[in-house]
Amino acid sequence: MSLEVCFAGRVGEFDLDVAFRAPGGITALFGPSGAGKTLTLRCVAGLDSPATGRISIGDSVLFDRKAEIDLPPRERGLGYVFQHHALFPHLDVEGNIGFGLRGMPRSDRMARVAELIDLVGLGGFEGRRPSDLSGGERQRVALARALAPEPSLLLLDEPFSGLDDEIRWRLLDELLQLHRRTGVAMLLVTHDVEEVRRLAHWLVRLRKGRVVDEGLAAELIPGRAPAAERTSRSDGDR
Repeated sequence: MSLEVCFAGRVGEFDLDVAFRAPGGITALFGPSGAGKTLTLRCVAGLDSPATGRISIGDSVLFDRKAEIDLPPRERGLGYVFQHHALFPHLDVEGNIGFGLRGMPRSDRMARVAELIDLVGLGGFEGRRPSDLSGGERQRVALARALAPEPSLLLLDEPFSGLDDEIRWRLLDELLQLHRRTGVAMLLVTHDVEEVRRLAHWLVRLRKGRVVDEGLAAELIPGRAPAAERTSRSDGDR
C-alpha cells in the first residue's frame, strides 16, 4: 500500500516543501539533523498540519487542505514509535502494549497483547514497569504497542538512537524480522547510513526541509545488499 506525500508550508519554526512516495516495504527518511525528517513524520501522523498539500495511503486520504480533510491521529490507522519510547511509566508491559486496544473486549485484547509479547520476545516481562526494563526492552514494548491496532503504516522516529551498538545491531535485525512476519509497511526516520543499508528498500533523502533524492536504497546508498534481496536470499536458503 503506497504512501503519497505532497505538502508545503511553515510548521512551527521550520519551512517544509516535501513531495515523495513510499511504495511499501521499509522506506527511510534520511538526512542530517535539521533536515525536517521528524516534522515530516509528524505531519504524516497528524501531530502537525502543513499549510497546503495532500497525504494519502492507497485510497485513503489522511490530509487534503483544499478538500478540508485533516484526520486526527487516532483516525489515520498509523502506528508511531517515538524516539524516546514515550511509554507510560505507571503501566506494566501488558498495560502499555494494550493501551490502544481499550475499546476491544477484554479477552480479545489480552489475546492480542499476548501475541505481540511473543512477537517481540518479551515473554516473562508482562508485569514489569518501564523503569525495570533495559533500553532495548523498552524499544520492543514501544514497537509492540504501535503494532497492536494493526496499523496500515508504522512510523519510526530514530528508534535506535541512544542505544549501545550491540543492542542497536540486534534490534535492527529484529525490526527486519518483524517486518517480514507482519508485512506492515514502515517509514523510518534516520541519519545513519548503516541503518539504511541494513533495513531500507526505498530511500527519501531530505535536506533543509526539501526532498533532494528518492529511489531504491541500494542504488542511492550502495553497500550491503538491500533488505528485500537479503530477505529473499534467506528464504531461499531454508
